[in-house]
Amino acid sequence: MTGRRVGRIADPKGLSSAFGAFHNGELVGTVTIEFAAKPKTRHKAHLIGMFVSESARGLGAGKALVNAALAAARLRTGVLIVTLTVTEGNLPAIRLYESCGFNTFGVEPMAISTPSGFKSKVHMWLSLSQAAA
Repeated sequence: MTGRRVGRIADPKGLSSAFGAFHNGELVGTVTIEFAAKPKTRHKAHLIGMFVSESARGLGAGKALVNAALAAARLRTGVLIVTLTVTEGNLPAIRLYESCGFNTFGVEPMAISTPSGFKSKVHMWLSLSQAAA
């Protein structure tokens, strides 16, 4: 993606960082990485809010956003895994996450209610110790 730039906005409490992908000065994608505050789950981070505008799909914005979020997770002491959910059937997103090293570990039926009915969510995870830096 020519003219690509990924910017970061950090939560003042330090529990999340949001990233934006820009193309020719325009925001074309976002993602957030959330960190757990509770001692029993501090080893996990969760990728949420992934979005790339239709006009920028296929230009590398999604991969750049995931990589930026994973880099932030690697910098956080004690974070060992990153999890995410993706709507079942969203094959381009699933392929993107798989290309970044994520693996499916389950499907949650009826996870969200939409005007067209219930949708299931695919749960995925990535071990940072096994992922390429």
